[in-house]
Amino acid sequence: MKFTVAIDGPAAAGKGTISKAVAAHFGFAHLDTGLLYRAVGAKVLAGGDPVAVAQALDPRDLQGDRLRTPAVAQAASEVAVIEGVRAALVDFQRKFAARDGGAVLDGRDIGTVICPDAEVKLFVTASAECRAERRYQELREKGMDVTQDGVLADVKERDTRDSTRAAAPLKPAADAVLIDTSGMTIEAAVARAVAVVEGVKAR
Repeated sequence: MKFTVAIDGPAAAGKGTISKAVAAHFGFAHLDTGLLYRAVGAKVLAGGDPVAVAQALDPRDLQGDRLRTPAVAQAASEVAVIEGVRAALVDFQRKFAARDGGAVLDGRDIGTVICPDAEVKLFVTASAECRAERRYQELREKGMDVTQDGVLADVKERDTRDSTRAAAPLKPAADAVLIDTSGMTIEAAVARAVAVVEGVKAR
């Protein structure tokens, strides 16, 4: 059985947490597509050519805390605007989405570009200030030396880059269900997402 859930949204909106919870609830496979771009970004920071790195990416490259640093996040956003990088990673994502047993993919362009025919499309968002506070707390817990103002500036810069890039800009699919997590608990946001998927599966 093929059943694809596409979850898009900006950084730190909660889409990763929601995606993992939805995948676990329904027994679907999960792919954080942002890790693909982070893995490419990390290798580019180490001196690699963006397109060559993307074409040779291995699933083992998606592991490790090194992909969660602010520097890698910025590099990921920068390589994501490169047409050749995106083309190299599209096939990887579509093959994952087509697997039997169901799949949840989260990223920036899943519902609009990667899986436009997904059975369920969600767009998870929150205010820039709310997302920056979440990311700030997350990075501080990891012992990173960051400021709230700096994290907010990074979030806004990344939002602008992601939403204005020529290739697959970040935007909700026309038929996506919007979930704004600004004033929601994670439990409420997950429950909302699960309810949307259950509603479609019941048809």
